[in-house]
Amino acid sequence: PEADAAAPRTALPTLREAYRAASQLYEKVGVGADLRAEQARAESDESAALAELNRLTNKVRTRAEQLLESTDGADGPSRQAAAARAESLVQMLETRASEASEKLGRLRGEAERLAPEDGGAHTELPEELVPADAERAQALLRTATAELAARSAALESARAAHAGLLRDHRAAEDAVGGFDETAALLRDQLRDHADEEQEETGPYPGTLEEARTAAAEARRALRGRTGELSAADAAVREASDVLVRHANSTRYEQVRTPARQQIRELPASALPEHAAKWAEAFAPRLRVLTDELEQLERNRDSIVDRLRGLVESSLATLRSAQRLSRLPEGLGEWSGQEFLRIRFEEPDQATLAERLGEVVDEATRAAVKKNSDLRRDGMSLLLRGVQAALEPKGVSVEILKPDAVLRAERVPVGQMGDVFSGGQLLTAAIALYCTMAALRSNDRGRDKHRHAGTLFLDNPIGRANATYLLELQRAVSDALGVQLLYTTGLFDTTALAEFPLVIRLRNDADLRAGLKYISVEEHLRPGLPRTEPEGEAIHGEITATRMFRRHPSDDPAPTDAA
Repeated sequence: PEADAAAPRTALPTLREAYRAASQLYEKVGVGADLRAEQARAESDESAALAELNRLTNKVRTRAEQLLESTDGADGPSRQAAAARAESLVQMLETRASEASEKLGRLRGEAERLAPEDGGAHTELPEELVPADAERAQALLRTATAELAARSAALESARAAHAGLLRDHRAAEDAVGGFDETAALLRDQLRDHADEEQEETGPYPGTLEEARTAAAEARRALRGRTGELSAADAAVREASDVLVRHANSTRYEQVRTPARQQIRELPASALPEHAAKWAEAFAPRLRVLTDELEQLERNRDSIVDRLRGLVESSLATLRSAQRLSRLPEGLGEWSGQEFLRIRFEEPDQATLAERLGEVVDEATRAAVKKNSDLRRDGMSLLLRGVQAALEPKGVSVEILKPDAVLRAERVPVGQMGDVFSGGQLLTAAIALYCTMAALRSNDRGRDKHRHAGTLFLDNPIGRANATYLLELQRAVSDALGVQLLYTTGLFDTTALAEFPLVIRLRNDADLRAGLKYISVEEHLRPGLPRTEPEGEAIHGEITATRMFRRHPSDDPAPTDAA
């Protein structure tokens, strides 16, 4: 056919794409084979369920409808829970039925075992004891069992009473002989005291064993009292000897009391007679001495408390020294490091008080001795207190080792002489001085004040002329607020180039007066002010000046060399 001229013309790819989209949409809305299969399975399940329902009776259907209308059939989970409970109840009932059947079989077997061989009864019962039913039989059986138990208990009691009477009879016969032996033994031991007045005693009320035990205890007590008497006599003699030695001691030669003279002159056997009188006479003096000892103990506690405060303050000073030795930035690995590292283990308050008490006691004993060389001034006592507080490990002090690359290598202070060179030792000494100066400024409440002091150095360049050592010395002093003044006679241009301010001086000597002067070098004198001969004498004059302008970013403490 001929194409209509008025119909819209569409490209073939576009039509194909539209056809593909329509096909996909049709496949989506169409019913697939899996859905048809699922529908068939559902219809089959429905038929099977309907057939099973038809096989049930009307009673079962009615009960099922009632259950569906109750709360247990409201939804699927409720129906599942109700079914689980019903299943559990069925299992419990089946278990009970099985146990009852087993018990019935056991009882039947026991009845057959206990039945007479001839098939009759064991005995003939009166008419009132013949059971009419099972309950009556059980009641009669319980009554008979209780009566049998009562009769058995009565029989056992009678047998036990008979056996007891026989034992008592034999025991009485044995006791007669035993009492005779014990009485004879006691009469033998009491023959030595036959002349003493004895109390009338009746028959022994106890048994033979009690009499023997009492007799044995009496003999042991007699031997024990005899031994105690001997020991007491020995203790009295020893105490008398100790008292005599105590009175004759050279420590009490200056004591001129009558009691001491009596103790020295009386025999040792007569001392116990006067002990009570001497104790009464010494009681007031004992109270006085006790009060004095208590006062001394309080004074000792006060000294220990004061020393503990000083020791704790000293330990805090050590911690502050480590904290104040922190180096500034710009020093490589040393930046922000603590130049000093002080480590120690602080004791608890009770241990510290005990150790400081020992230090005070040692100083007290040294004061009593005549030839003791132990120093007892305040600083020595404080140092011994700090040493005692840090026992047994003590204190460990490490210091950074100055080198060209500023490695963070620490060396114990005890090894500085073996590991450090001369320049490193001098640099470490300068850093330690700066740390101590900053610590002193901190203790005086001037921790925010940048100027912690001035240190004059006598020719340090001779030992430490390395550039890195000089830079390190100046960096540490600037960080800690200490001004360093170097004096040297060496013209080391490399070392002197490190200083921003250099003033050259010359040593002069007046041989006749024996005096020495430091004067400005001659070639600088034409630039200095002159004094008129006829003018007034000048007693003070600035002979050398030089101005140094600091950049705002520099530290406030300049380092000079003269």
